[in-house]
Parts: sequence; C-alpha cells; structure tokens
Amino acid sequence: MALIIGLLIPLLGTMLGAAFVFLMKDEMSPRLQKSLLGFASGVMVAASVWSLLIPAMEMEEAKGAWSVFPAAVGFLLGMGFLLLIDELTPHLHIGTDKPEGPRSHLSRTAMLALAVTIHNLPEGMAVGVVFAGAENGAAGLSLASALAVSIGIAIQNVPEGAIISMPMRAAGNSKWRSFVIGSLSGAVEPIGGLAVVLLASLMTPVLPYMLAFAAGAMFYVVVEELIPEASEGEHSNLSTIGFAIGFVLMMVLDVVMG
Repeated sequence: MALIIGLLIPLLGTMLGAAFVFLMKDEMSPRLQKSLLGFASGVMVAASVWSLLIPAMEMEEAKGAWSVFPAAVGFLLGMGFLLLIDELTPHLHIGTDKPEGPRSHLSRTAMLALAVTIHNLPEGMAVGVVFAGAENGAAGLSLASALAVSIGIAIQNVPEGAIISMPMRAAGNSKWRSFVIGSLSGAVEPIGGLAVVLLASLMTPVLPYMLAFAAGAMFYVVVEELIPEASEGEHSNLSTIGFAIGFVLMMVLDVVMG
C-alpha cells in the first residue's frame, strides 16, 4: 500500500498544479513562471544528489574508493539515455514553435505530450528506484526517505502542472480540457515508477547503477530544459531564488524524513 501511495503522490501534485486553470483568469506571468522553473530545478538537483547519488555510493561503501564507480557509470548512462530519447523523439516544448528531434507529421498537441513525457519519465524512475531500494533494505534508503522523494517530486510537480495547463488555456482550450491535458502529463510518472520497481526487484545487484541512472536522467532535464528556460530573458534572478528554495526544501525533506 505504501508503494502505491508513494507512486501516486507525484501525480496528485501535477493534478493540483493543473487545477490552477480554474483559479487563474490570465496567462501565468513571466515572473511566476521563472520562479517556478527555478524551484523545480532546485528540487530535482537536490533529489538527485541526496536521494539517489549519495545512497548509490553508500550501498557500495565496502569497496572503498571504488564505491563511486557505479554512481559515475549510472549517472553518465542516465544522461546518455535521455540524450538519445531527446534526439530520436519528435517533440515540441511549450513556449516554442520549432519542433525538436526527427521530422514527423505528428500534431502539435502530440509533440507537446511527447516533450512532457520525456521530461517526467526521469522523475517517475527516481521515485520507483528509491522505493525499490527501500524495499530491498539498501543502505542509506528507508521507506521514509523514499516517501520524502515522492513528496519532493510532487511539490515540484505542482508548478509543472500549472506551467503546462495554463498555456493550454491561453491557446483557446477549455478549462477542463486544459486541466485534463495538464494532469495526464504526470501519468507517465507512476507508470515509469512501477516499471522500475518491478525491474529492480529482479536486478538488486545493479540497484546502485539504477539509482545513479535516475539521477543522471533528472540532471539532463534540468540542464537541457529547465535552467535554460528559467535563465533566458528578464527576471532570471527570480529563477535563481526559486532554485535555492527548491534545493533547500528537498534537502531538508530528505534529511528529516530519512
């Protein structure tokens, strides 16, 4: 039951953010969007370091200096995996008109959905692999720390849900359609998390690599997408403040609940 709740919490965060379309009449202001992008970046970086990379090394501490090897390899593989998906999948980021990836005849909505899937997949993987580690008694991971990761991802999913649903509303979609699209953007997370849990239960020896893999995938999203969007143009200082708040919040959650 704890596993199911943990996997669903991030989706609830996305749905809460998507519900902003019922509360806000106008398009999200650039200042608020910059702040929220920075906040999401901070949460993801802190979760990657405190909840994924450090436990990956703690699980291998008996190997001494070589304990860093699985974390390093897994991190690079995670970055490479997201880079490959980014290159091979036609997608369109919100706020831009130029599709990325190979040319296709997909609709704008379909390419937006693929972009969101690429973005959210690492977060689902992170939640799933941390719960898998906790269930397998991995060093440095407990059910409480896994729940902290789930809550942290859910908190940063609130602004993400709003950032997705509000432009949909501004583009002329109804409030309910915008809400549904924004909510469905987070559906890949529990699915990806469950898949990782099932896989990890069969591959316990490579769990440190999987933890680092999820961290690398999340770092890719932060470096490739969130930080550039948060830093371009005016009000980039707000994204920096948001990053600091998100990082500290996730760090405190991990330490207090871990």
